[in-house]
Amino acid sequence: MILRAEPEGPWRIRPLLNAYDRYHAADPVRFPHTSRTAYLFEPREWLALNEEADARGERIACVFHSHVNGSADFSSEDRAQASPAGQPLLPGVSYLVVAVEQGRATVARLFRWRDGDFRDHLVPLGVE
Repeated sequence: MILRAEPEGPWRIRPLLNAYDRYHAADPVRFPHTSRTAYLFEPREWLALNEEADARGERIACVFHSHVNGSADFSSEDRAQASPAGQPLLPGVSYLVVAVEQGRATVARLFRWRDGDFRDHLVPLGVE
């Protein structure tokens, strides 16, 4: 997660564990993917992050994750997680998707909810 103290305060990165594999192992029908193609925040860790952000006067500004050996597109799984009922689950929060190939970030795209969908913006990485 990328958090920001309001207003115009400093930015902070707070990693969260991708718990999808644990849920998949317990119930592969309800959780048919693996952490390679899907992500899921552990509910207790997600709650703790929100409480921590509130206590520090921060807001969640961006959710970021990588697509290993894939593109920096906002996948159908990403869309399903971010807007399960056709509306953003986290209004005002952006999503940064980074393509990683051979252990290196190659492309990043930032997605924001506009006009009823997530729209992307290419983010320069300075990669040769």
